[in-house]
Amino acid sequence: MTNPNQLTIAAARDALRKGELSAVDLTMSCLTAMDAGDDLNAFVHKTPDIALTQARAADVRLKAGGAPDLCGIPLGIKDLFCTKGVASQAASHILAGFKPEYESTVTTKLFDAGAVMLGKLNMDEFAMGSSNETSCYGDVINPWKIDDRKLTPGGSSGGSAAAVAADLCLGATGTDTGGSIRQPAAFTGITGIKPTYGRVSRWGIVAFASSLDQAGPMTKSVRDAAIFLGAMCGYDAKDSTSANIPVPDFEAALTGDIRGKKIGIPKEYRMDGMPAEIEALWQNGIAMMKDAGAVIVDISLPHTKYALPAYYVIAPAEASSNLARYDGVRYGHRAKLAAGDGITEMYEKTRAEGFGPEVQRRIMVGTYVLSAGFYDAYYNRARKVRALIKRDFELVFDAGIDAILTPATPSSAFGLGEMASADPVEMYLNDVFTVTVNLAGLPGVAVPVGLDAKGLPLGLQLIGRPWDEAGLLNHAYVLEQAAGFVAKPAKWW
Repeated sequence: MTNPNQLTIAAARDALRKGELSAVDLTMSCLTAMDAGDDLNAFVHKTPDIALTQARAADVRLKAGGAPDLCGIPLGIKDLFCTKGVASQAASHILAGFKPEYESTVTTKLFDAGAVMLGKLNMDEFAMGSSNETSCYGDVINPWKIDDRKLTPGGSSGGSAAAVAADLCLGATGTDTGGSIRQPAAFTGITGIKPTYGRVSRWGIVAFASSLDQAGPMTKSVRDAAIFLGAMCGYDAKDSTSANIPVPDFEAALTGDIRGKKIGIPKEYRMDGMPAEIEALWQNGIAMMKDAGAVIVDISLPHTKYALPAYYVIAPAEASSNLARYDGVRYGHRAKLAAGDGITEMYEKTRAEGFGPEVQRRIMVGTYVLSAGFYDAYYNRARKVRALIKRDFELVFDAGIDAILTPATPSSAFGLGEMASADPVEMYLNDVFTVTVNLAGLPGVAVPVGLDAKGLPLGLQLIGRPWDEAGLLNHAYVLEQAAGFVAKPAKWW
């Protein structure tokens, strides 16, 4: 089989089960593609020996019959997931040399299902960024290109997005705190789903903002996302926020029938200055859903305008607390001390050397909003806004709306360095359509729908009811089929 690395998970699964392809050959194809794709800087720790060992074991299981869907499927793992004995740095200098003695729950589930780990993927440092420019490993390059401009793949799961879009792997894990799966998926023409908060265990994932973080799959199709997500989900007693509820068969839910389903169109997402291309894409998506038999309903989510400022109070506050553990004492980087330096100087120097500028900025913002005199003015007020945003969605879903359709991003991928200005708010605005989903703990999925005038992919976002990933994925499947997006980046790497 020529270039099996270009297969979808579903197609590879079927070929593996029929004996038309071996897991070892599939893995070798991906490893070759990874080496050829070094210019993208998507993989930061390759694990070919582990991959081939897992692939050989997968072939044995496949031959015996009854193997799980992901058996023999080569995946990339975001550097935020702890992988036993393999560098897990969250793309930060402060975790240099850290090789966990334990495996995250998500990767444990994937490996138990027979999946193959090709290596660890680049990302924004501690998942803080929207362009994958804050990594200690350097920038990730979007495989989509205009002339000689290097474009962002989005962030923080930029390495995951670039690797999937460039066929370096068949799928990748991502995490989403404010849009870090959905935005890069939209920028690279792939599918990415953030599940309901609590659907996927966070144990063994390096924390950014614990009440917002959620892991999910990044794939080449909606069907692949359904297969992948099914293997990631499930109750975990080690995660106090993990929900003990059944995991449905997400792939079986892809019926393609949404007749009579109500799709909400929130008026508040029509932002001032929205590019005409994004508005046109949204209208096209609305027409697709209507043609599929859905009922289009105008809705209001009145507190949407407060979401971005509330998010950029809550997320840094939680980051400030979570990142206090990186002090140079137990693991990771420790600064060299001068004569007479004490423990305070060790903390200060270690954190100043180990954390990049964006992480330092968010720690300082978070510490400020949690400090005496500002806690009520900022953090408590943001928490109240969050409750109002969550209530907006509850009222809409209680009124019978089945899913909500919005743009995924305010633009297509921008050039690396173009938003690295003195004002970080310019970059933060990339999350304008996605942060509400995290604040409300809802599932959201980005689906590629078309190309802009420059030939770059654009995506739409569907937001679902809590715990209804099955219904959400079916809506996404309908949108995917109607859009017929098959464009791939022209290979230049």
